[in-house]
Amino acid sequence: MILVLRALGVGDLAAGVPAVRAVRSAFPSRTLALAAPAWLTPLIDLIGGVDRVVPTDGLGAPLPALPPVEVAVNLHGSGPESHRLLRAVRPAELWAFAGPEAGHLVGPIWAEEEHEVRRWCRLLRHYGVAADPTDLSLAVPDAAVPRGATIVHPGAKSPSRRWPPERYAAVAKHLAAAGHRVVITGSAAERDLAGRVAALAGLGPGAVARTGLAELAGLVAHARLLVSGDTGIAHLATAYGTPSVVLFGPVPPRRWGPPPDRPYHRAIWHGTRAERGDLPGPGVHPALLAAGVDEVLAATAEVERHAVTA
Repeated sequence: MILVLRALGVGDLAAGVPAVRAVRSAFPSRTLALAAPAWLTPLIDLIGGVDRVVPTDGLGAPLPALPPVEVAVNLHGSGPESHRLLRAVRPAELWAFAGPEAGHLVGPIWAEEEHEVRRWCRLLRHYGVAADPTDLSLAVPDAAVPRGATIVHPGAKSPSRRWPPERYAAVAKHLAAAGHRVVITGSAAERDLAGRVAALAGLGPGAVARTGLAELAGLVAHARLLVSGDTGIAHLATAYGTPSVVLFGPVPPRRWGPPPDRPYHRAIWHGTRAERGDLPGPGVHPALLAAGVDEVLAATAEVERHAVTA
């Protein structure tokens, strides 16, 4: 068995797709197990090539009993906790970044500012496995979802990454007036936020989409446009080539953004102004507060123009 650890969220999994596929190609006849949260299974199925999901929610609990592991691949972090979690299953080999605290001295050196996709491809190249950082696509799920919707996604796990809901609502209202079929998405925990944005935009509760993970992926795959913060759904737009405008803060797009050579994805980042500290705001990162509604609307028009000619 080949065991890969990526016990994180939607965006993390999507960013790890090229590396997971590279491992699959390197060991075509072995069972490939992915240690990840069980709720991500619908998305894992869209990667292809993963034979087994080992339910793993973070690093707090040991992995379950497994068949002998030939190679354990740490696509989770720099260690030491993730290294130790994999060492506990006694793999014949551990592929991971160097982690002296965990006794792993042979891997490449971790680079904090490296883009997340390229980070894991570099790790595999160190161990002699070719990985293509552009291999980001996902299969389109067979889900009954609206086609051609414009998605506005106001939520994010951290409050610092949430652009003000009033601004999302202003964008949604403008796009709806321009003929877009706007839907507001969010997790179950973000249902109230999505409803508030819909109400402020004058769209009504029917504009709030209620989706599972597979339906959300299908909605993005068939969407006209996505406007969101730096969160998991933005990575789904990258996977499906759906035009997107993504607002970044506090983490810059050079670390988590879409491929810069795709003009139908636009990353909005005001890190320079934020670093000066002249944009105070409780909770929300200054880089987000620096982004205005007009700027976002201009970006939506820009990415749609590029999508037509792509």
